[in-house]
Amino acid sequence: MDTRQQTPRPTRRRRRILLAGGLVLALTAGGGAAWAADRFLIEHVSITDVSAYEAANSNTDDAVTETTHATVTDTSYDSDQADISISTVSTGSGDDTVTYYVADVTLTDATALRSAFAGDAFGTNITETTSAIAAANDAVFAINGDYYGFRDTGIVIRNGVAYRDAGAREGLAFYQDGHVELYDETATTAASLVADGVWNTLSFGPALVEDSIVVDGIEEIEVDTNFGNHSIQGEQPRTAVGVIDENHLVFVVVDGRSAGYSRGVTMTELADIMISLGAETAYNLDGGGSSTMYFDGELVNSPLGKDQERATSDILYIAGSGQ
Repeated sequence: MDTRQQTPRPTRRRRRILLAGGLVLALTAGGGAAWAADRFLIEHVSITDVSAYEAANSNTDDAVTETTHATVTDTSYDSDQADISISTVSTGSGDDTVTYYVADVTLTDATALRSAFAGDAFGTNITETTSAIAAANDAVFAINGDYYGFRDTGIVIRNGVAYRDAGAREGLAFYQDGHVELYDETATTAASLVADGVWNTLSFGPALVEDSIVVDGIEEIEVDTNFGNHSIQGEQPRTAVGVIDENHLVFVVVDGRSAGYSRGVTMTELADIMISLGAETAYNLDGGGSSTMYFDGELVNSPLGKDQERATSDILYIAGSGQ
C-alpha cells in the first residue's frame, strides 16, 4: 500500500501564480521582475460574472432573437440569423506555402455577432483557448479577438456594454445597424460610442484596408511598445476581419511559422488577401499562436502547424441554433 501523501494538482489560477513566483525568484529579488509578473502573468479580475453584468447594464432593445432553424454541414451554417461559409486556401509551394482559412459571414441581425471573455470574467491576464470560450458560449463559429487582457489601454465595448474607456490607438467599431467603422479611440469616449449604437469594439490593429486600398505604412506600425510585446512585423500567423458590406463580413485566419505548411504573411500580404475577398475595410487582430478559427465544435486551422491553441482573453462568435 502506497502511504505517500498525494499533493493536490494546482488550479489554473494557482499554477499561474506559482509560475509568476518562479519567474520573480529566477530573475531577481528586486521589484522589476515582481512588477512584470504582476502585470503579465497574474490574473486581475475586475468583473467576475460578465453575463450578469451585461444583463444588468445593457440598454439594448434590439439584441438578437433566438435562432430557431439552422442547417449545418462541414463547411457551412445557414440559419435565420447568420449564414456562414468556411473555405481553405493554399498558395505557393515548399517553404513559400501559405495556408489560410476564410469565413464568409452574412448576418440578418448585426447583434448576432457577439463577444465573450475567457472565464466569463473581465480583467487582465485571464485566458482560455478560443475553443474553450466558444464551447462555453455555445458558439457555432468563433475567432480569437484582440487579446484585450494583455493591455490596460484601448476602448472595450462588448455586446453593447462599455468595459474600458482608455483610448490609445485606431480601433474598429461594429454598430447595431450593421455598419462597421474604423475610428480614432483618442477622439471619443466609450459612453459616446454606446450612445451612438456601437455593439462591439476591437482595439488592436493596424487598419489594413480603407476604401478597398491597402493602408500606407502598415509594416511599421507598433500596436504596443510596453515590456513583453512581440513584434507584429514580418511573416506571421494572422487574424483579420474585413467588411464587404453592411452585415456582410469576412474573417481570415492565416497559419504560420510552419515550413511546408504555412510560412505566415506580412501585413501587406494580409491586406491583399482581404481585398481579394472583397473587403472595403479590414482590420488586423491578435495573431501568432493566438490566431484561431473554430467551427461547429472543431478547430478549423492548425495554430503554428501544431493543432495547439494558445490561450487568449476574448473571442468574437456566432451562437448556434437554439442559443
